[in-house]
Amino acid sequence: KEALEKNLKKPVPHHVNFSFCLGGMTFFLFLVQAFTGVLLLMYYRATTAEAYKSVVHITNNVPFGWLFRDIHHWASNLMIVTVFLHMLRVFFYGAYKPPRDFNWITGVVLLTLTLTFGFTGYLLPWNQRAYWATTVGTQIAGSVPFIGDFILKVLRGGPDLSALTLQRFFSAHIWMLPAALAGLMGIHLYLIIKHGESHFPTKED
Repeated sequence: KEALEKNLKKPVPHHVNFSFCLGGMTFFLFLVQAFTGVLLLMYYRATTAEAYKSVVHITNNVPFGWLFRDIHHWASNLMIVTVFLHMLRVFFYGAYKPPRDFNWITGVVLLTLTLTFGFTGYLLPWNQRAYWATTVGTQIAGSVPFIGDFILKVLRGGPDLSALTLQRFFSAHIWMLPAALAGLMGIHLYLIIKHGESHFPTKED
């Protein structure tokens, strides 16, 4: 209790401005994604025969389904934007330097996971746009020298997009990525508390 009160009553440095809220905004959007994602998961069916039908059902028939689907969609886009802006703020403030260098690394990984969230979620409606966008995206990943073909088959579960691809993207989107993101966020927040807020670099830094 004393440790919690100490952190809650910790004075805010005078140099802190709105840009320092971008990390907190990203965390809030992650919580929004988790909440709306669980609600959508109650009706979504991750099969090639039912995925699109279930999305249409959520949008047209489920009470407020269209609202929660739109919130999930737009919050994911906003989360990517706030992560990028947060990384830019950290870079321009020189907060990637020791002793915060490891926190910068975790932030880069969190950015990568956030983008992967968007990529895996894009396929789940299983419509024409999602299908061909994922086809192009996995082909780009497959163009990596030497290991591209291996990456392509791991992502797709074979040479082409199929039911196995949908299952892999669905599993990554609702289990693997959230677990990895939540764990890294915990480390990220701990390091921020440990090292404190950075300030704009000066000639003495």
